Amino acid sequence: MALRHSALTHLGEQGTSLLMLMAKSRHKKPENVRHYFKPSPDAIAELTSLLALGDACR
Repeated sequence: MALRHSALTHLGEQGTSLLMLMAKSRHKKPENVRHYFKPSPDAIAELTSLLALGDACR
């Protein structure tokens, strides 16, 4: 079980999406996988810029 958790943690650190982590781990609820999901600073910056673009269009 520890190897499974380590593998999921490494995948999460590499930017694997929450849906892919759920598929790999076979969890059915996002809250059970959330602690493995660690979006990269680049992914957060990209999302922030997309949200800012949406605000500028309004």
